[in-house]
Formats: sequence, structure tokens, C-alpha cells
Amino acid sequence: MQRQRRAKIIATLGPTSSSESIISNLFQTGADVFRLNFSHGTQTDHENKIKILRHIEKQFNHPISIIADMQGPKLRIGEFENNYIELKKGQSFILDSKNDLGNDQRVYFPHPNIIKILQPNTLLLLDDGKIHLTVIKTENNCIETIVKIGGKLSSKKGVNIPSVILPIPSLTEKDLSDLHFSLNHDVDWVALSFVQKPEDVIEARKIINNRAGIIVKLEKPSAAIEHLDEIIKLTDAVMIARGDLGVEMPPENVPPIQKSIIQLCRKAGKPVIVATQMLESMINSPTPTRAEASDVATAIYDGADAVMLSAESASGLYPIDAVNMMDRIIKKIEQDPLYWKILDAQHQTPEATSSDAITAAAAQVTHTISAKIIVTYTTSGSTTLRAARERPEAPILCLTSNKKTARRLNMVWGTYCVETEDVKNFSEMVIKACDIAQQHKLVNKGDKIVITAGVPFGTPGATNSLRIATI
Repeated sequence: MQRQRRAKIIATLGPTSSSESIISNLFQTGADVFRLNFSHGTQTDHENKIKILRHIEKQFNHPISIIADMQGPKLRIGEFENNYIELKKGQSFILDSKNDLGNDQRVYFPHPNIIKILQPNTLLLLDDGKIHLTVIKTENNCIETIVKIGGKLSSKKGVNIPSVILPIPSLTEKDLSDLHFSLNHDVDWVALSFVQKPEDVIEARKIINNRAGIIVKLEKPSAAIEHLDEIIKLTDAVMIARGDLGVEMPPENVPPIQKSIIQLCRKAGKPVIVATQMLESMINSPTPTRAEASDVATAIYDGADAVMLSAESASGLYPIDAVNMMDRIIKKIEQDPLYWKILDAQHQTPEATSSDAITAAAAQVTHTISAKIIVTYTTSGSTTLRAARERPEAPILCLTSNKKTARRLNMVWGTYCVETEDVKNFSEMVIKACDIAQQHKLVNKGDKIVITAGVPFGTPGATNSLRIATI
């Protein structure tokens, strides 16, 4: 399953991509990682998809990475008598704790702990920022507001409060149930929604206990700006969820924030995903807009590890076409000489450790001798993550005896993962690297390869050796 590209594609599964034939087609077309969105569907639905993915994994003898995306503490209003209302600028509108059907004067807001902390002049954004309300006062479990930007408001729409750290846990009761279900079904990554502060990540890590990698979804400005450095240190990967992030900050602020997050993640050696509205028009159209193609290209030029399809592959009319289009865009960008010049200009200075020195040397040696691949032997994945951080010109063949590591690293830029038995000495290491590279048609006779590993073998995080071999 060679992709002939470095950046990875994440496809969200949903109603239009739930059958084995469609999921298999998505995988063969180019999807490397599959996302299960626990905001929708039942655990039984997700269990069926996991079984299908593991069957496809065996069929093609290639690791598949699965992300379980938690719903998180999404704030929502209740329902209206006629399913929707029309709000007019300047009118009064109340959100309260009365569990009754709403009308054009009021609606149920089932979050009394939020009502208590709101101050006058706080901005409330409803329905992804389409409706703007300003708080006048709060009393008796009611929020009295005035409509600043009106329009049609339907039942159960979301509520964003940009300027407030909300007194709610990042994992709800539903999330905890979905999290334990996901871990018991061996998902590879858990995505945490609406993370507000570092403590949210710390609490989740205690529960997950290394059974899956953690992806922090940056959707709140407090996380994306105020606590970004600390959160990147605590997490295993980052997703730039531009939909909610763009609701809670001015749209013009999102592009520079996106670039900044990508650079910080690359410096830290943490995989970074760019997500939301990448090929949005392909939900209903077989082709994207030129602006959407440019948006995907920008994420690739910036050096993102992966780009993600949401509704395009989950509920859209053209899921296969969306993956194919994303695959074509990535390949075209990575063939552009400017792409490699940009990556080289953004190259991070290695830390003063033997592991970083060996990894940086491997990338340089690969360039100097025109090696076809870099081979990394890894147990925990740290050796391969270091290699990917260097953004080398050659693909990275990751060899590991740990199935979980192979699956998890399949989301990382430039990696081709193979599960294999541990080696006992240098000679066996070189022979196995050459054999597997040939078996998977990554090299031809006479090609050079660069091999990095940690000695003694099987020691996590100890990249300390480099070897050049000729096929």
C-alpha cells in the first residue's frame, strides 16, 4: 500500500461510508487513517466499523490507524415548538433552565452551571456563530440577552462562549463511556474535544494510561493561544479543528494560528492534523472549489502530518472522490520543488542529544548519498517520530515488533509501517531491513538505505546508531 506521498489522509466514517465495500474502497483510494466521530452514531455502529477496518487491515497486511473522536462538552440549546424560530436584531431573547419547548421569546438551556458564571456583555454565539447574542443579565437560572445578529435558529444548535473558561469537565459521562468502549476495542488514537486547559489533558491521560495516543483538538482560543506550549508538551498529537476555532475567534486570525501551531508541533516532534471544511463543497459536488484545493495545498506546504475529511467522507455524496481528490492534491504539491525548499527553510535545530544528532545525521546522509529510504527500528515509536520531524527527502520505513506502535505511527508524515519480530544484533538488523524493503518494493538492487536504531535493541527512546547498507 505505497501511497507515493508523505502527508497522510484521515477519512471520517459515517452513514455514507459504513459498508465494508465503501470503507475498503476509501482505504485503497488513499485513506491512511479512519476517524470515528462519537458525536454521531451508536457504540454498536462504531464497533461494526472497527471490525471492518481490522478485517481490511488483515486483508491488505498493512496497519490501519483508528481515531476515536470524543464528543466533548458541547453546549446546546433545547428544542422549539415548530423546530425553528426567526430572531430579529435588537429583540430580547431568554435562555433558561425550564425544560419546555421554546418559542421566539425563550429556549431551554440545560447548563445551569454556565448560567451562574456569565457576566453582562458576554457574547454568546449560536449555530456556529451565525447568531450573536449579548448577555444583559442573569438571574433565577435565566440568561436575558439582546440579539445582535439574528436569523433562523433551529432546535438543538450549539452555543459557543469565546471569552469564558467554562466550569465543565472536558470528558462528560457520555465521553467516559465512549472512551472505555474505544480503549476496549483497541483504537489507536483518542481525540479530546473542547480542551480548555492543560489539566484536561492530564486527567484524560490518567484514564487512557498509554492504551492509545492522545490527540488534542484545538477548538477553544484558550487552548490554541494561552496554553498552547504546555498542551503540546502534554499531548501526543494535535488537531487544528478550524470549524469551532473559527467560530470563537475572528476568521482572519485562524490562518496565522494554523501556521503557528504546525510549526510548534513540528519543533516538538508531535504529529499535527489540519481539519474541518477542507473540501466542504464535495459533500454535494464531485469536484472541489479551487479555493478548497488551495487550502489543502497550504496545509501540505506548511508541513502538516495529515489532512482530514469530515462530512465529505462521512455523509457526503462523493466520499471516494473526496479521498481521491485529496490524494491528487498532496501528490502534486509534494512534487513541487518549492515544497522541499519550504520544508528545508523551516527545518528545526536538533536538540543536543545523541538521539537527535543521529536522526539529523541520518537525514543528511540520506541526501548526500541519495538513499532510497530511511529504516527505523522502534519499540515505542520515538525513533520514527524523530526521523519524521526532520522531514527527510526519502520515505521512512518503520519496523517495529509492536502492533500498536505500527498502527499509531501510520498517521505520521512520511512513514511506511511494518510489524516484524525484534532483531538481536547489527547483522540481523541490516539483513532484515534490506529484505523487508525489497519485499515491499520500496527499493531495487543497488539502492542504498540508511538505518537507525537504539542499542540495546528494544530500549525505548535510545536512538544511538546509524548504518548504511546497499541492496
